[in-house]
Amino acid sequence: QDVEQRLDDVKGIDEIKGEIKDLIHMLRNPEEYTAKGAKLHKGVLLHGNPGTGKTLLSRAIAGEAGTAFLYCTGSSFDEMYVGLGAKRVRELFAEARKNKPAIIFIDEIDTLLSKSRRFGGEHSSSRATINAMLTEMDGFNQNDGILVIGATNNKDGLDPAAIRPGRFDKKIAVPAPDINGRTDIFNIYLDKIERDETVDAKKLA
Repeated sequence: QDVEQRLDDVKGIDEIKGEIKDLIHMLRNPEEYTAKGAKLHKGVLLHGNPGTGKTLLSRAIAGEAGTAFLYCTGSSFDEMYVGLGAKRVRELFAEARKNKPAIIFIDEIDTLLSKSRRFGGEHSSSRATINAMLTEMDGFNQNDGILVIGATNNKDGLDPAAIRPGRFDKKIAVPAPDINGRTDIFNIYLDKIERDETVDAKKLA
C-alpha cells in the first residue's frame, strides 16, 4: 500500500532521528552503500514499550523511502494446521518481491520468533514457521530491495537465531517521548480541533 506518513509526522523520537534518517538514506540509495563495501541491513528490530510509536515510525520510513509497505502481526502466523504458518510466511515474501522495493513490517514479532517456540514445548508447526521466516530472510540478497522491520516490546524473548548477522542485526530502541516530544504530540492533535486559547500543550505535557 502507498504510505502517506512522513518522518515529520512522528514526534518524540529526537534521540533516534539520526539513526532513522540513515536507514531511510540506505533504502533510497542502496548502491551508494554497496559501492563502498558496506552491508545493507536485511532486518531491523524496533524495540520499546507499547505505545511509543513503532508502527507509525515504520510507516514513516516506508513513506520517506518511497517503498511499498506490507503490514502483519506475529500472531497472524499462528495456525492450528501444520504448515499453514510457514506457507503464510512464504506468501508474504513472495508479495514483497512482486512489489519491491518493499518494507515488510511485522508487529509483535516476538510472538512469531520467540525463544519458547523453538526451544520450549511448542509443536513442530511453530518451529516450521520460524524456520520458514529465517530461510526467507537468508534467501534474499541485501540489494534485493526488501527490508524486514520487526517491532517488539520484548527483544530479550527473541530466538537467538533471529538476531544473528544477516537477519535482525540492526536494533533501534524507540524511547518514550520527553517533555518536548510530548508537547509536539499534543500540538499535532490539538491543531486538528478548534481549541480554546487557554489550552497549553506544554502544561499538558
